[in-house]
Amino acid sequence: MTSRYRVEYALKTHRRDQFIEWIKGLLAVPFVLYSQPTGVYETSGVSITQMSGEAHRRYAEIMRDIEVMVDDHILHQSDANRVPSKLKLLVPTIGTFFTRLPLEAAFKFQDRKRYMSSRRFVSPSFNDVRLVLNTAQLMAVTTHGTLRLATFDGDVTLYDDGGSLEPDSPVVARVIDLMRKNVKVGIVTAAGYTTADRYYGRLRGLLDAVAGSPALAPHQRQNVVIMGGEANYLFEFSPAEPHLLAPVPRARWLTAEMAAWSDAAIAALLDVAEAALRDCVKNLNLPAVIMRKDRAVGVVPQDPAVRIPRESLEETVLVVQKILELSVRGAAGSQPVPFCAFNGGRDVFVDIGDKSWGVAVCQKWFGDADAGPAIRPDQTLHVGDQFLSAGSNDFKARSVSTTAWIASPAETVELLDELADFMGKKLS
Repeated sequence: MTSRYRVEYALKTHRRDQFIEWIKGLLAVPFVLYSQPTGVYETSGVSITQMSGEAHRRYAEIMRDIEVMVDDHILHQSDANRVPSKLKLLVPTIGTFFTRLPLEAAFKFQDRKRYMSSRRFVSPSFNDVRLVLNTAQLMAVTTHGTLRLATFDGDVTLYDDGGSLEPDSPVVARVIDLMRKNVKVGIVTAAGYTTADRYYGRLRGLLDAVAGSPALAPHQRQNVVIMGGEANYLFEFSPAEPHLLAPVPRARWLTAEMAAWSDAAIAALLDVAEAALRDCVKNLNLPAVIMRKDRAVGVVPQDPAVRIPRESLEETVLVVQKILELSVRGAAGSQPVPFCAFNGGRDVFVDIGDKSWGVAVCQKWFGDADAGPAIRPDQTLHVGDQFLSAGSNDFKARSVSTTAWIASPAETVELLDELADFMGKKLS
């Protein structure tokens, strides 16, 4: 049962996606008009089949109307006058679309799985809309486009929070299948390790499979990289290494913009972040200690068995983020250093850069490997679990790639099965 606490917490602005909430509101109207809750105890009146058919028709019409508005928004994106689209006026937080979204077809696909139109007491939910958007994006990058790069978050996406990608994970075979189809794979994770053994410990199931799979040609085995610390440590697959990964010197993969970040500016930003984190530990009486790294700083529980309250973690994220934004805005001279303050579920960290830079590095790396330009955003799909506006480190990836928002490794498996199905249909 949903508690009042959870309902009120979900209503907070930083915990909501305005586009999804707007679509939910539109779908609530036909639900109210066409659902037949009295059918549970009345034998006369409209049949459930008629009700679900009418609800399905109206839901699909709304999705088609939104699809047209997204198309219009895409046209306005390329308009030199920057006149706001109708969708931008209705949903001011809407961002950039790199592809069309076939929402009507995606809704029909998901309705066959989730039976949204047949429900009489539960209207289309946040998760229903989120999964429809995921399916629409998969259709766009496969049936209506060409997927060249898939990037994945680690925790909660490929494996459970704090866990590892084991050899028996169903995710492994599906990622290998992507690589077999010549789709490049990047693991873009917040885990900021400087040595290969730590990443091997978290990803050994996938790395061992890449090394030993007979389905992959030698050149296809090189189509996977690990980008750690959001955008700070790159490792390429290397079968000769004991942990199957070799660190790549920054000089080989930094973009021109990233190369402009000075060491002094990075250190100064981390100093400000550390001071803000110390204030939060003191003011909120957090049972935590400060952890400083060369490209990140954070707070972690003193006792691993203790969980810091979710509200305290998010308060810390929002406080530190605001202080850093004001600090960067007030700085003069050197190139501002981007950062990402995020809630890791058990801790809070501030990383140099964010996942938009991590995904962009993967696009450039594999584009260079193919002796061509960087892979385009419309040819890239980033899969992650954190897409809310604050304290969520997958959110920024929306600025450089298409995205799919999942809630668990099991959903990632379902998503990859959908992706394989759509890719297979296009090939056939």
